[in-house]
This record gives sequence, structure tokens and C-alpha cells, in this order.
Amino acid sequence: MLTSKINGPAIFLAQYLPPATEACSVEALLRWAAELGYKGVQLPTWDKRIFDLQQAAQSQQYCDQLLALCQRYQLQITELSTHLQGQLMAVHPAYNELYQGFAPAELQTEAQKQQWATEQLLLAAQASKRLGLNSHVTFSGALLWHTVYPWPQRPAGLVEQGFAELARRWLPVLDAFDAVGIDVCFELHPGEDLHDGLSFERFLNAANQHPRACILYDPSHFLLQQMDYLQFIDFYHQRIRAFHVKDAEFRPSGKAGVYGGYSSWLERPGRFRSLGDGQIDFTAIFSKLTQYGYSGWAVLEWECCLKHPQQGAAEGAPFISKHLICVAERPFDDFAGGSSDAGRNRRILGLSD
Repeated sequence: MLTSKINGPAIFLAQYLPPATEACSVEALLRWAAELGYKGVQLPTWDKRIFDLQQAAQSQQYCDQLLALCQRYQLQITELSTHLQGQLMAVHPAYNELYQGFAPAELQTEAQKQQWATEQLLLAAQASKRLGLNSHVTFSGALLWHTVYPWPQRPAGLVEQGFAELARRWLPVLDAFDAVGIDVCFELHPGEDLHDGLSFERFLNAANQHPRACILYDPSHFLLQQMDYLQFIDFYHQRIRAFHVKDAEFRPSGKAGVYGGYSSWLERPGRFRSLGDGQIDFTAIFSKLTQYGYSGWAVLEWECCLKHPQQGAAEGAPFISKHLICVAERPFDDFAGGSSDAGRNRRILGLSD
């Protein structure tokens, strides 16, 4: 019998942080999330207005105060997020300028940013332990993304070398999380070297099948890549330890495809949508995750090119709650069953005692 149940609803707070010039407090965000009906929050770790990663890694008192604040609003922390720091674990020089805002301004070179990102991930391992968490969510970074389309032809061994280097950078971090018993869940996302099932498998092979290398499942990124996001769960359910509930749509166009023709999000054939406004079959997703015993959180990540974020947040909690499955305690046809023993089974099979 199934015994686990998905937790939720929860919300990722990254998209709801006000501009850096405005005042912001974690208590205000917690109060807001609780009033909307959420039971959990996924915390970004790069904004000291709401979370001080270094202090959390070093001070149990700081973490206990944060947990007490969450309890005041009947909320739990689902995971800490280091998406921006994880991105800097591997940055091709072509993207150095684009990612400049992800790190402190004084860090200019890729090597400086990678060292800082590694230190941030190690702090996140300790902070997650102090907060009593089981999973952590992040990006992998990318050395190979500029070669994702094989033209010009990739030199022999390029992909293997790229994943070997990516694994070399991540292994100390994975080991640090392993030491505290916490899974590292990579969001498989275009722009990252880990963006689909095969690229995740390449990383696993390069990282010696590290037990802490896991997946943040977000079906929106798979729909926009035209993948079978349901079969993905069949293939990788043992590694899925976190879940972003995010909707998307793909409407084929005679002018643009999955690469979007450099269009804005509003004009692309593939677009992220607010929950319920896209094409993702969440009933099937929640059913499959429940079938395979996923017991982590269902976390709204809101991104939509049309709807206001506050409306998306207000609609997200009841949407997720509606899809949570209360697992049955016994088979539906149990009323028609009977006692069983080896002798009766033999008689049913037509075998003599």
C-alpha cells in the first residue's frame, strides 16, 4: 500500500521579492503567504533582506529564530534555494557579463565567481542542516550550453570533457551535502548543462552516480523543450526530491520554434503561464508522483507573461491543494476480498492439496 503523501501547498518567494531599493522583511512575506493559504515557503538565499546565508550556516540561534517565526504563521521552510549561486558554479566566458549581477560586484572573473559560488553552496549545506531540511534546490551552471545545437560540429570528446569538469566542481559540494544528509536537487533548465534527462544522466555518470545528485522536477521546462514530462517521472522518480508546480504552453508557429526567434516571452510559441492557464496535465503529474511515493513539497513557482503575480499567488494555493491526493488506506475492492492461505491459493489454481 502507498503510505506517503505530497506536502503542500508551498510557494517559492524569489519572484515575490520587491526591487532591491525597497524595504522588505521575511516576516512580511511569511504573513502574506500564510494569508493566501500556503503551508510552506521555499527561501531564496541571495537577498539578505530576508535571509542571511552566512549567519544561518554559523548560528543555530539565528535558524531557531527563523523557524519560530515560521511557526508563528504555521509555515514550514521547504528548501533553501541557491539558483543564482549554482549558476556561477560553471560560466562560459561568453556569459560572464550577463551573469555579473549574480555575484558581488567586486568579483569580476569566472574563477572568482566560481570560488564564491562554491563557498555559498557549502554554507547552504550547513544552513539547511541547522534548519532541519532534507533537500536543497539549485542550478548546475553551464560550460557547454553554447554548443547545445551541434553546429558547427562538436569536436570528439568535448561533451565528455565538459561534464567531467562540471562534476569535478560539484563533487566537493555534493560530498558536503552528503555529510549532513541532504539532497542537492538540480532544476533541469535550458541555459544549464543539466537541462533534460540525458544531460542529467551524463552528469550522474561523471559524478560516479553520487547519491545526493537529485532532481527538482519542473514540468514547464520539459513542455517548452517538447519532452514527455510524464514519462520523465517514470524514468527518474527515484531521483526526484523536489517539485516546482509551474504551468506552460507551447503553441506551434509558422514563424518560430522552441528557440523563440529571439522574441519576448509574450510572443514566443512556448510561454510560462500561471497555474491552470497552460497545457500541463497536473492531475496526471500528482498521480504519478504519488504512485511513486514522492513525499516532498509541491511548491508554486510563479512565472507568467500575462497575469499579475499577486493573482497568480492567490490562485496557486487552492490549485495545488485541489491536486493533493489523500492516499487510500486500503484497496478499493477490499470489500470483495476474503481470507487467504496457501491451501486456498492452491485450490484456486486448480492444484490438489
